[in-house]
Amino acid sequence: MSVQEALILGAIQGLAEFLPISSSGHLVLAEAVMKLPVESMKSFDIATHVGTLLALLVYFWKEFLGLIYGFFAGIGRIFTKKKLSEEVEKYWKMSILLILATIPAIIVGVTLGDKLDEMFRHPFDVAIFMIVVGVLFFVAELVYSKIKTANVGFREGIVMGLAQCLALIPGVSRSGITISAGLVQGVKRDEAAKYSFLLGSIAIFGAAVFAVYDISKGKYTMPATDTLIAGIVSSFAVGLVAISFLMKFLKRHTLHVFGVYRVVLGFVILYLLNFTVVFG
Repeated sequence: MSVQEALILGAIQGLAEFLPISSSGHLVLAEAVMKLPVESMKSFDIATHVGTLLALLVYFWKEFLGLIYGFFAGIGRIFTKKKLSEEVEKYWKMSILLILATIPAIIVGVTLGDKLDEMFRHPFDVAIFMIVVGVLFFVAELVYSKIKTANVGFREGIVMGLAQCLALIPGVSRSGITISAGLVQGVKRDEAAKYSFLLGSIAIFGAAVFAVYDISKGKYTMPATDTLIAGIVSSFAVGLVAISFLMKFLKRHTLHVFGVYRVVLGFVILYLLNFTVVFG
C-alpha cells in the first residue's frame, strides 16, 4: 500500500467513523476497489482508529477531563465520605454509565468480533446493512417526532450501549446505530451524538489495546511506518472536522440525508457487484 492510498483510507476512516455512514463498511469497499488484500489491511484499519480516537480526545477534551476527575473523585468519596459538587457528581455518574454501557460491546467484541468481521467483510454484506440501517434512520426519526424528549439517563445510556454491539458488523455504523437508539428513546440528536462519541471512545481504545496485543503475537502484519503515520494523521485531521460538522448539523437537521445516502449507496453497490471490474 502506498502513502497516497494510506491518506485516502485514513480520510475515509476519519469521515465515516463520525458521520453515521459506517467507517468499516466504507473501508471494506475502498479496499475492494483498490484491490488491497483484506487480511493485511486489518492492522492498518486499527491504526486509523487510533487517529479517530485522538480526534475525539481533542474535540471533547473538557468532557474527558471532567469524566476522569469525576470518576476518581467518586471513588475517593467512597473512602472519605466527602460530598461532591453538582458538576463533579454529574461526571461521576456519567463515567460509571459509560463504563457499564461499554461492557456489552467488549464482551461481543472479544467473543465474536473476529467472526463477525470475517462473516460480513464483503461488499454485498456491506450493501445490505447500508440499506437496512439507512431505513432505520427514517424509523428512528419518525418515533422521535412522536415522543417526549428525554436526557441520557441510565436506561437510555445502557440501551445505546447495547446498540453499539451491532457496530461490529461492517456497514452498520457505530454513531448511526447508537444515535438511532437514542432517538427512539427521545434523546435529542446532538446529545445522542455526544454520548455516542464518548461511548465509542472507550470501545475504540479497548479495541486498540487488544489489537496491539494481537500484533505483538504476530496475528496481524504491520504496514510500513510511513503509510501507518499517513493513515493516522489523515484519519485524525478529517475526523476532527467530521465531529465538528456533525455536532452542529444535528442541532438543526435530521438523519434523513444520511439515510438517503446509505440506501442509495447500498443499491449502487448491489448493482456494481454484477461487474467484477469494480468489485473483483
